[in-house]
Amino acid sequence: MKKTLGALALLGASALVLAGCSTGGNAGSTGNAEGEEIRVWLVGADTPQDARDYLKTTFEEENPGSTLTIEEQTWDGLVDKLTTSLSSSDSPDLVEFGNTQAPAFTSVGALLDISDIYEDLGGDDLLPGFVEAGSYDGKFYAAPLYSGARVVFADPALVTEAPASLDDYIAKAKELAAANPGKSGIYFAGQDWYNALPFIWENGGEIAVQDGDKWDAQLSSPESVKGLKQVQDLMTTASLAPKDGDNAEPWTPYCEGAAAQFSAPNWALGLASKCETDPHPDAPFVYALPGMKGGAAQVFAGGSNIGISAKSANPELAKKALEIIESDEFQKIYGENGLIPAKKSLASTLGDTPEAKAFTEAAANAKLTPASPNWAQVEASRVLEDFFVKIAQGGDVQSLAEEVDQKIEDILNG
Repeated sequence: MKKTLGALALLGASALVLAGCSTGGNAGSTGNAEGEEIRVWLVGADTPQDARDYLKTTFEEENPGSTLTIEEQTWDGLVDKLTTSLSSSDSPDLVEFGNTQAPAFTSVGALLDISDIYEDLGGDDLLPGFVEAGSYDGKFYAAPLYSGARVVFADPALVTEAPASLDDYIAKAKELAAANPGKSGIYFAGQDWYNALPFIWENGGEIAVQDGDKWDAQLSSPESVKGLKQVQDLMTTASLAPKDGDNAEPWTPYCEGAAAQFSAPNWALGLASKCETDPHPDAPFVYALPGMKGGAAQVFAGGSNIGISAKSANPELAKKALEIIESDEFQKIYGENGLIPAKKSLASTLGDTPEAKAFTEAAANAKLTPASPNWAQVEASRVLEDFFVKIAQGGDVQSLAEEVDQKIEDILNG
């Protein structure tokens, strides 16, 4: 998911304020009284309106006299807003946040321990990577909400079959760019570190690994550098995207005929299938990014977790709302709208189309960023965006990687 700018310095203060809640005790009233309001923060427009309506209607039917209000937030500035709101007396009851942001909140007592309802929410059927992201010190604080693995969307007039390997993918993107002047073979903006990660992972590299109590950044390792040079090759020879541009809305240049391919979370299918411009009358050809030796590459697992504020005035009602969110009926709506549900058993709700099969194949091999409580600070600092902009501009990969490794270690070990 797209994350926010800004520092997380307030989290330290929040940890002190919320210390009494970190064991999972009910922070406010434990009652289930009539007339109470549950406030749910959902971020962006990813959660379909049908799902929102189902949540509100079902909750209010099952809890007569109580109401549920959904308040939509934006990704931009979310971490700072959550940091302040979760420590206030006017905290929302349930909050959505990006999966990579989860450790920042599970580790400081900002969320209610919901280990007691783990089985009721789905237990081992829940997406394991998201359960891990939502857990801390052996306790469960944030459930999976939905996932969105990145896949490749291609102009069906130019691409009709998936490349067999990552090397073939790179070659095809360069071939498309050379054969179609003014068109990106793969739209790859300079700040787009999400789509750069598979090249690092497929070559055996990592962003950072934990060594005892310390984190060791790995972008300057030989394996990571090999993948980073592939990224630079694509950015400089196969993409006409701005070298300092972000990864927002890559379907726009595709719909305008300026890109033969782009990579984005699977939910972008609807946007790329409804281009209002002439070049794309048909839906795109969709495939999972291939790995170095075939099969699906390890791609970044986008998506969200959702937890209950430790400051919730009605934690028992909040748990009831969370159980509805994790129910098959609610989660099926995600699947039917192209998002990967929180439960493994609901993967079939995506359908059996070629596109759905590509989504499932990509999701099965998806990875997360380092599970450090300080990872959100790395994202907030924008060191990765700055790093990849310099790579896109043709900078020396090895020296840039050594420089950013030091910055990442300073944050993770700070």
